[in-house]
Amino acid sequence: MKVGIISFAHGHAHAYASSLVGIEGVELVGIADEDRDRGASAADTYHTSYYQSYEELLEERLDAVVVTSENARHAEHAVAAARAGAAVLCEKPLAHTVEDAKRIIQVCEEEGVLLQTAFPVRFNEAIKRAKQRIDEGEIGEILAMKGTNRGKNPGGWFNEKELSGGGAVIDHTVHVVDIMRWVTGSEVQDVYAEVDQLFTEKDIDDSGLLTMTFENGIFATLDCSWSRHQNFPIWGDVTVEFIGSKGTLTVDAQGQKFDVFQNNGLEYAFWGDDMDDGLVRDFIASVKAKAAPSITGTDGLRALEVAKGAYQAAREKQPVSVSR
Repeated sequence: MKVGIISFAHGHAHAYASSLVGIEGVELVGIADEDRDRGASAADTYHTSYYQSYEELLEERLDAVVVTSENARHAEHAVAAARAGAAVLCEKPLAHTVEDAKRIIQVCEEEGVLLQTAFPVRFNEAIKRAKQRIDEGEIGEILAMKGTNRGKNPGGWFNEKELSGGGAVIDHTVHVVDIMRWVTGSEVQDVYAEVDQLFTEKDIDDSGLLTMTFENGIFATLDCSWSRHQNFPIWGDVTVEFIGSKGTLTVDAQGQKFDVFQNNGLEYAFWGDDMDDGLVRDFIASVKAKAAPSITGTDGLRALEVAKGAYQAAREKQPVSVSR
């Protein structure tokens, strides 16, 4: 299978590339990146070819493409890959606007290519076991949920609204909303949010508190922020508490770690699941089998609609319905 990566703008690109080169039968044909230094360095690291233009890379008749560019360029790159007949794994959020996300989905459907949204948290063992136990009815009917996704400001283009579509709220909402949707099988009906800039000098939202009502009546809250110190790991906090009629189940997706206290501070040593590797291997398996993706473009769209609805609710200071 011939696979290419478009852009190393997103930090997850390195994790995805590391996985791809370790899968038997997969050839990482090349990396395209307008930033020559960044792209050439990545190509050298993963022993593949560098292309300054993604159009040139797509001429290689690829079977699949991983899109890890700036959010605002996801549509451009995913659509081009689909038009070239390649399956697409697109970094989250699926796009920086709902309109672009819908366009990606539409074009992939028109071209008959697989589209998967990169939600690696679904491949966390604790999350998977929690879903299994809830599906088996262990805690009864889900009544409410409480989630967090807090980390540090990733910097760079993430702080430029025209490239990112927003700050912490769009960056950190989509992961947890996807897990809540996946576990409950229900869609968010309406959302209210308080959004602010409290931790950074950049003109970008770095904190948010969402309240959501799902179509089946479940009530949920989410603390999504870039509130952590710069020494905190970017992938450092994803928790969900499920409150059921028979009990409560709390999941810490990042709990597989050691906290080592030293004279110069706390060392965070993660030893657990490689969620990114699970995501990439699942994508490749689906492409090989010509099967439906486990995480669809629509999954990406639904999570994005909630994040965008949160921004609207914060501006209007009232709950908003999530569009369908």
